[in-house]
Amino acid sequence: MMAAGGGNLITLVAALIGVGVVAQILSDRFRIPSVVFLLASGVILGPEVLGVVGPDSFGNALSAIVGLSVAIIVFEGSFHLRIGRLREAPAATFKLVTLGAAIALVGTTVVVHYALETGWMVAALIGALLVATGPTVIAPILEVVPVRNRVGTALETEGIVNDVTAAILAVVIFEAIIQDVRAPGELFVLFTQRLGSGIIVGLAVAAVVFYALRYVDLSPGNAPQNARLLVLGGALVAHGAAEVIATEAGIAAVATAGILLGNTDVPYEEEITDFKGDVTLIVLSFVFITLAALLQFEYLLALGVGGLIVAALVALVIRPLLVFISTQGDRFTRGERLFMSFVGPRGIIPASVATLFAVEFRAQGMPEAASMLVGTVFLVIFLTVALEAGFARQIAEFLDVIPMRVIIIGAGNVGRTLARRLEGRGENVVLIERDVNTVEKARNEGLTVHHGDGTDTEVLRSAGAENAKIVATTTGDDDVNLLVAQLADSKFSPETILARVNNPDNVDAFEDLGVRAISSTEATAMAFDDYIERPALVNWMGEIGHEGEVQEIDVTSEELVGKTVADVGPKLPSRCLIALVSRNGETRVPDSDFVLERGDRITFIGNAESVADALTFAHPDES
Repeated sequence: MMAAGGGNLITLVAALIGVGVVAQILSDRFRIPSVVFLLASGVILGPEVLGVVGPDSFGNALSAIVGLSVAIIVFEGSFHLRIGRLREAPAATFKLVTLGAAIALVGTTVVVHYALETGWMVAALIGALLVATGPTVIAPILEVVPVRNRVGTALETEGIVNDVTAAILAVVIFEAIIQDVRAPGELFVLFTQRLGSGIIVGLAVAAVVFYALRYVDLSPGNAPQNARLLVLGGALVAHGAAEVIATEAGIAAVATAGILLGNTDVPYEEEITDFKGDVTLIVLSFVFITLAALLQFEYLLALGVGGLIVAALVALVIRPLLVFISTQGDRFTRGERLFMSFVGPRGIIPASVATLFAVEFRAQGMPEAASMLVGTVFLVIFLTVALEAGFARQIAEFLDVIPMRVIIIGAGNVGRTLARRLEGRGENVVLIERDVNTVEKARNEGLTVHHGDGTDTEVLRSAGAENAKIVATTTGDDDVNLLVAQLADSKFSPETILARVNNPDNVDAFEDLGVRAISSTEATAMAFDDYIERPALVNWMGEIGHEGEVQEIDVTSEELVGKTVADVGPKLPSRCLIALVSRNGETRVPDSDFVLERGDRITFIGNAESVADALTFAHPDES
């Protein structure tokens, strides 16, 4: 296809953006990550199908367009990376971007070398590019799969950091191939020059933008708009300035600037975030479709069985290996570690850099290396995006890593205690607190805290109230608790709303809203009564979350349906029994002849591990 003329080029770009918008709408409609639709659109529009987009569609401007687009995408992801969130999984995050990245690099290099019978340097180049997962593919997955914050934080951080290191490392290896450099010392110098240059430029640009936002008059009438443009311009300047100093240092520069500005108190942060998100969405759609359209199927077919072996080993062996080693000894469950293992698709950085390198390889008279590079990288991208991103929600549901989200307003003693107990049982809990000192105290205890006013709808939404099944308000102010309950009910409609009521006279006001009111006075009196009349039970209940446990579940297993409690008892795990059964709104303590029916809600009581096994036995669909 010939390079498009001015008018045709504008039409083509507009059409690609339009297709990208449709892909985003389909993503929201079908709850499938948008990258799946974007890649499919690129293939359909490319020379292998419709021929609308081809390698020459953008003339010599493609590398510049892709470079600036990647800069915006990386800056957006970095801007959202909050240092405070890294406390949720600090050890695993650090290991994923160091030890995990090293395992990915070495493992992929060895597999490519032997499976495709290519030279070590070209294999290392492919291995370096395939280290990167990236926010462009991880963020759309996390939008449709609401995993626990510690899982999302680890995956997001890995994607952002590895995008930077993979791009720089790939450039170093590429230049080593072109210049025939082999000495490890020289390679290390090339790497540190680019990383160091990028960090320095990113620091400088972030400082200038921060100063301008905080201390320069941006025209009060248009200050939000000027702030948005200033930040976007800063990202592009950081990339361009670093690229002048060293090739691919721009990625490190925009990542550095994004992290710094995202973690400082800049004015108009909400407006900046919304604006950047919209721009990034358009840019991401355009670049993904364009790069997918550049691929020719002959590159994939030339790889043969060896290409499939590489893709399979990268996704099914190397990725799980690095995840399990990196998360060893951390708080991740086995299901979460498996989810992270099988959801690591590759994205924009490998695709864009591989495309640009292939052009240079051909210019240097190395067409075989170019075809090998593009074919292998895109094959892994296509397969991991189609299978891992496309089925991410199904994978998460199968592994049971989508937790019930609980929003707790108030991080005081009551809120923090409740959060610790729920997290101890594996729930995904987010606290909302407006007092800075209380926020810091809760974070020091390892809890996830969103700083803000719980009576603000936008604060509730940003904390995840739209995905919450339970909202609990635990502050010492009944007026605040009542307002939060009203907002939660009218704006988000969670399954359950719980409220702490400090004045017993206010209980009726909460119950009139359909809120489950828990009176502090009555709860304390009942606790005293329990200690007086039922001390053994109270002492055992105090261990719930450690040795003892009480849990409810709906009966769906054929092993229970139609059976009496006496029949089921021997099949239950040891140190566990059925305490209550609820049916048609009535709850009873069942006798041995009570026959269980599908849909009964039964309460198990016993040892924590035994209760967990009993839940799976009674309702295998949630295992």
